[in-house]
Amino acid sequence: MKRRIPLRKRLLVRLLIASVLIAVCSVAATAWLAVETTTRALREEQGQDLADDMKILAELSGYAATHPRWNGVQPLVRDLAARTGRRIALTTADRTPIADSARKGTALPLGAAATVDPLHSDTYSESGAQLTGIDPRAVGPYRLTAGERDRLRAIAEKQRSCYSRFSIDTKIETMPSGRPVILNPDGTTAPDYVPEECGYGQVATPTRTETKALDALTTGARGCLDRQGLGSDGPLYLMLNPNGRAASSRYVIGKYAKMGDTSAMKTAQSCADDALRAQLDPYVAPVAELYLGDDETAPPRFDMSPANKAKIVGAAGLVLAVTVVVTAVVATRLVRPLRALTEAAQQPPDMHVRVPVTTRDETGILAEAFNDLTERRERLESQRKAMVSDIAHELRSPLTNIRGWLEVTRDGVVEPDAALLASLHEEALVLQRVIDDLQDLAAADAGTLHLHREPVCAEDLLDQVAAAHRVAADAAGVTVRTEDGGKPWVDADPVRMRQALGNLVSNALRHTPAGGTVTLAARRDGDEVVFTVADTGTGIAPEDLPHVFERFWRAEKSRSRRTGGSGLGLPIVRHLIAAHGGSAVAACEPGSGAEFTLRMPGVPEPQG
Repeated sequence: MKRRIPLRKRLLVRLLIASVLIAVCSVAATAWLAVETTTRALREEQGQDLADDMKILAELSGYAATHPRWNGVQPLVRDLAARTGRRIALTTADRTPIADSARKGTALPLGAAATVDPLHSDTYSESGAQLTGIDPRAVGPYRLTAGERDRLRAIAEKQRSCYSRFSIDTKIETMPSGRPVILNPDGTTAPDYVPEECGYGQVATPTRTETKALDALTTGARGCLDRQGLGSDGPLYLMLNPNGRAASSRYVIGKYAKMGDTSAMKTAQSCADDALRAQLDPYVAPVAELYLGDDETAPPRFDMSPANKAKIVGAAGLVLAVTVVVTAVVATRLVRPLRALTEAAQQPPDMHVRVPVTTRDETGILAEAFNDLTERRERLESQRKAMVSDIAHELRSPLTNIRGWLEVTRDGVVEPDAALLASLHEEALVLQRVIDDLQDLAAADAGTLHLHREPVCAEDLLDQVAAAHRVAADAAGVTVRTEDGGKPWVDADPVRMRQALGNLVSNALRHTPAGGTVTLAARRDGDEVVFTVADTGTGIAPEDLPHVFERFWRAEKSRSRRTGGSGLGLPIVRHLIAAHGGSAVAACEPGSGAEFTLRMPGVPEPQG
């Protein structure tokens, strides 16, 4: 009766559950990774947006610093919007549109992102740092004429060549006003060492345009200082900074500088800054409000709308469905051979069913092992039947002889003389020998074969076995001899060892014709002692050699005792040697005799 497997324990169900769990874990891990990646991307995007916003403000401030009006800023706004993906709008203080990258009529964001005012800028620096004050690109009246630029450029090139003769490496950069400036290679404002013959002040000397602008700036600053009560005690000096525009922080006011009056110094600086802003104001664009937002024409960078959520759920469901289908197909292919194995194993013992091997994976290996097991079971069943038949044959022959002679003696046909009694005694001995051999094999199979180990000299064992079989050998016309291989010692049961060696010698005498020789030898081979029993008989055929240690096996198929014993001697030898921890093998060449080798663990020779 087939046993029904519970649903939860079926391999197919377990595989499906495992695949679903794996798929769920995979989807969950993928979702978590997507969320983490998206969060990181959003943070990076925010940082990029901030950098883009600073860039937009810097470029628009530069436009305002170099243009007195906003009339032509629309192309720049569109270009910046295209590069950054942002909506850019410029308006006046009262939100009157100046330029906008969005379509006309699009509402402005709620609040302005920044104010574009080049005279009060804290966003632009060519080195990337923030500055507070006036945009350095706002030069206004300090912009040099073409002739002044060419003249100063020639002076700068000449001065740079002079520096080169003294191995001073420099470079020339042109400032927003058009003034060339000699800088160190690292961008600092002036070389650390200036040779006298190269001169220094030629390039730094203000041109006519710059002098005129500085004079106007001085007049404006002095008016402020007079109103603050600081303009009556000394002259005011205003100088050019490296970008070719007045530097309001470079001034000297007579007694206040000497006295270290910081309050007066700050007031003077404030007056100079205000005068410079008033001087540059006609040359820069009016103050504007900058509005920034997302470009509506660009696709959203991240949108968890219901539609996208449905896509995610659909993709996860598709993954689950595909996983289940693939697992079901694979599981079915895996279960099919297992079911075939189960059905074959449930067949009655007398039906030796084999399953086809369709794969080379673990299931295929299992199928091959099952087929091997089936073949071994067939062989064991055949051996069992043969053994029963052999035992019956071995017991029937002597019992039949004893019964027959006893019946004829009872009937008075034959007188019970000495010869008859001797024959009956011989048949009883044969019967007793078969029973003893079977008992030894049964004890060996059950693991109850008792050994009484002691150090034994291998040479003495050989001599005892040879002496015990000398009479039988002389009767058969066979010579039994021993070879000297030293005196190795073994830890063994001497009685069982004589039984094993005696079985080998008896077997050799039966298969050795008259005039032949049976040789016994023992030698040490490393930690082992090797016993050999060799004869000069007919040998064993190669196809029969693997069966010599099987029970009741004889090469003579007629099963006559004339050519063999009970067929239990060699199996007993193998079991006895295995019980001692050794091994027994047979080797032969047809027509040149057989040799049986026993390997036993050796022991050192006892002292004393």
